[in-house]
Amino acid sequence: MTAALDVLNRVFGYDEFRGFQGEVVDHVVTGGDALVLMPTGGGKSLCYQIPALVRDGVGIIISPLIALMQDQVDSLNSLGVRAGFLNSTQDFEERRLVEACYQAGELDLLYLAPERLRVPATLDLLDRGRISLFAIDEAHCVSQWGHDFRPDYLGLSDLHERWPDVPRIALTATATQTTRTEIAARLKLTDAKQFVASFDRPNIQYRIVGKADPKQQLLELLRTEHKGDAGIVYCLSRASVEKTAEFLSANGIPAVPYHAGLENRVRAENQARFLREDGLVVVATIAFGMGIDKPDVRFVAHLDLPKSVEGYYQETGRAGRDGLPSTAWLAYGLQDVVQQRKLIDTSDGDDAHRRRQSQHLDAMLALCETVSCRRTQLLAYFDEDAEPCGNCDTCLSPPESWDGTIAAQKLLSAVFRLQRERRQKFGAGQIIDILLGRKTAKVIQHDHDTLKVFGIGEELTEAGWRGVVRQLLAQGLLAVEGDYGTLVLTDASSAVLRREREVPMRRETAPAKAAKPKKTAAAAVDMPAEAMPLFEQLRSWRAAVAKEQGVPAYVIFHDATLREIATRVPASLAELGKISGVGEAKLAKYGQGVLDTLGAEEVPVEP
Repeated sequence: MTAALDVLNRVFGYDEFRGFQGEVVDHVVTGGDALVLMPTGGGKSLCYQIPALVRDGVGIIISPLIALMQDQVDSLNSLGVRAGFLNSTQDFEERRLVEACYQAGELDLLYLAPERLRVPATLDLLDRGRISLFAIDEAHCVSQWGHDFRPDYLGLSDLHERWPDVPRIALTATATQTTRTEIAARLKLTDAKQFVASFDRPNIQYRIVGKADPKQQLLELLRTEHKGDAGIVYCLSRASVEKTAEFLSANGIPAVPYHAGLENRVRAENQARFLREDGLVVVATIAFGMGIDKPDVRFVAHLDLPKSVEGYYQETGRAGRDGLPSTAWLAYGLQDVVQQRKLIDTSDGDDAHRRRQSQHLDAMLALCETVSCRRTQLLAYFDEDAEPCGNCDTCLSPPESWDGTIAAQKLLSAVFRLQRERRQKFGAGQIIDILLGRKTAKVIQHDHDTLKVFGIGEELTEAGWRGVVRQLLAQGLLAVEGDYGTLVLTDASSAVLRREREVPMRRETAPAKAAKPKKTAAAAVDMPAEAMPLFEQLRSWRAAVAKEQGVPAYVIFHDATLREIATRVPASLAELGKISGVGEAKLAKYGQGVLDTLGAEEVPVEP
């Protein structure tokens, strides 16, 4: 560990490992295989970067993120680490130069996309060099029915057969016990030592709100709580991505779209802008985000319901990688449930696959509808126990629960009478009109004003009844059928109609006001108010340097490092070198610029 700690301090500028980073590093350095689960922002990359620098040879990093390899390599090069990549974005001469460096042992890390390992020429190239380890990043991509499945990951099990003496480390931020078992089996890592960190991200405030006018609700959130912040907004469809990005831009929020339907050039440009510019919002489908290293994403918003808790956790984890307060915000409504149920019914795969999809959605709905702490519900999904956090909407503004049995009976009776007596099926809107006694043209056309249930639900508003429908769907007491989202009874409905089952429901409350998350060990140094002007000067200096070098600002220094510099105001290079995140290469490259910004004169580092 002496060599590993020396690299940690000299190269990365940190004095000690976090959590079980040190255990993982020691295990891999000594030649052991590992499966590592660590939340986004927990420092997974150090678990393979440091062993690659300590062991003889070149660390081969397998990543699905071709578009981000350049930024990852830039970050390492800024630390003095010899890193390169091989992918389809390079021309012949660029690839030839990287290959020559690899064969000559002049690289510390080499990034490859998984599909390149199916090319015989790549395998031959690797045979001509010395490999220190294989790191399989985003290992959940091997899970065939997971949220980010990549077929090329299935071939990575062959690495051990071709290079049996090279240690392998598979890493992911998101996996249940079932997914972990699948990863280990598919990658032939069943004998690997598993390291599972806490999934808790205490700096993230989880909030789920009822969907009314989602774009307007989002705009209010950004204007009141995240003015000038960088963030990600997820939408289900490409059309929604385009419209939301246009809406935000028209209302003074700098925003760009990102989805698979855009030209490659536009998509790459928008991603590069997001990484390099402060305060830009990217509106995207789930095609965006995996592997994004930007540490100062202050919010992740969802305008549509995610398909699974794993996907939701993975996406929200892109906020607050620097440990500072961040928001995970989701707008959720009845139509989301209807749409997701319909997508499952029409999805590819067999009945077993559709059952798994339904189970994923049920868990996501349970998270949305819970009256208890969101964080405890989220962590329980990953088999982790936790106390109420005091930093989610249900803790800050506890919702009421009420006995919705009678309301459920009324609504299910309306569906029953249409389905069984009239041989008709309708969506939620028509059924709610019947319960409220509305004599609409459609109600009169079908003689629904003559039903016994007509007008028996006037105790609730339309919004209240929509909440009842949504929660009945969430509890499996009602189902969606067909292209038009008609409501039908389930096997469980009869128990409610026969008064054999109670139906507890969540009563919607006013949205919780934003609250500053509790202080955490991961959070950066608290910065006194008087240090803020200096912090902003350092940010301006960093932005200018980043623009000049054509790299993201966080490649120079993270906000957390600048906060500590602004607070401690080092007066010499020696003092600056003691700041967390300032390694030897960055001290030599940027130290004088920092001191000039602080107004300090250089005091040479003592030999």
